[in-house]
Amino acid sequence: MATPDMTARRALGACAALMVGALTLTGCGGSAKADSKSSKGGGSGASSANTSTAKLTISAKDGSTAASINATGVRVSGGKLTDVRMTVSGTGAAVAGAISADGTSWKPAEQLERGTKYQISAEAKDASGRTAAANSIFTTVTSGNSFIGTYTPDNGTTVGVGMPVSFNFDKVISDKKAVRSHITVSSSSGQRVEGHWFGAQRLDFRPEEYWKAGSKVTMKIDLDGVEGANGVYGVQKKTVTFTIGRSQVSTVDVNTQTMTVMRDGTVLKKVPISAGSPEHTTYNGQMVISEKFVQTRMNGSTVGYGGEYDIPDVPHAMRLTSSGTFIHGNYWYNKGNPPFGREGTSHGCVGLADAQGANADTSAKWFYDNSLIGDVVTVKNSPDKTVAPDNGLNGWNMSWSAWTA
Repeated sequence: MATPDMTARRALGACAALMVGALTLTGCGGSAKADSKSSKGGGSGASSANTSTAKLTISAKDGSTAASINATGVRVSGGKLTDVRMTVSGTGAAVAGAISADGTSWKPAEQLERGTKYQISAEAKDASGRTAAANSIFTTVTSGNSFIGTYTPDNGTTVGVGMPVSFNFDKVISDKKAVRSHITVSSSSGQRVEGHWFGAQRLDFRPEEYWKAGSKVTMKIDLDGVEGANGVYGVQKKTVTFTIGRSQVSTVDVNTQTMTVMRDGTVLKKVPISAGSPEHTTYNGQMVISEKFVQTRMNGSTVGYGGEYDIPDVPHAMRLTSSGTFIHGNYWYNKGNPPFGREGTSHGCVGLADAQGANADTSAKWFYDNSLIGDVVTVKNSPDKTVAPDNGLNGWNMSWSAWTA
């Protein structure tokens, strides 16, 4: 039979065991916020006196599985950071980063990888030298649960007056309004810029008229954490700027087989061309140069013409549509009668007199050297239809009211 003394000792022993268990649980796991209580002192007064006023916050919560690859970092209030270590969990590979000049924040030097597990350990001190610490183990958003937009033009480039901003997303976007509202495009010219969706994965921006020559365009992408579809989030956050060059718009008249090149409102040159044949007509409409190649291969089988042609070294080629319309050099034109520029003989492209090898001083080389990505080539008087606005970067063929609807 147990005595009262024995009962008391057992109760004390049980309490001690529970306290050890509680301490063990407290010591396990991470925390995105610092536990700034000191382990020294027993009474409430002593604990308060030794508690750091530095409060640490790690933006990626401990245990989270969809952390941002852009916004992850550490902040402190009531103190300054003294040390932050970030590693890739499993490998231990260090992630470079830097503490801000004022000591209140830290961020990685580069964008994090998607679908990767990381660990952050941070320490800070308050004005009295008391230490606070925090740590977090988390996983960034996966590729399957995120979307990105490939865009043009690139940062720092100079483009023609017809160049739209164009995004192609790698996932179907169901919440178009949310995505559209987190991309802003503005111009130093003050022109109003609006976006238009072509389907569920392409979003283009342009002003009502061509960009003003010499203006600066700024695109702010703030898609990080934006839900573009159910459970699918954006991961991009950046600012892109580009410059609009001189104004160059060239007009191809199929009736006269001539192209008139206008530079800043003045005729720069008139060039004979060869448009599409009666069997393979050239689109009408405003077309924007989207790619340039000194030489490229053109194979009819890639655009539905079977084995009608396969030319491995087409010189001075510039893309006008995604379906395969180019303005390019032509060295294989029949040099007999009629001379170049009297009739259309192509499969829908606009040809310029050229020489094989792309080295001679020809009309095609001149036009290539004097053209920018984003310059406009307008075709008129062709028996074909007007090019579709989403066939290439050709949204100028849509009315402003339809664009903004």
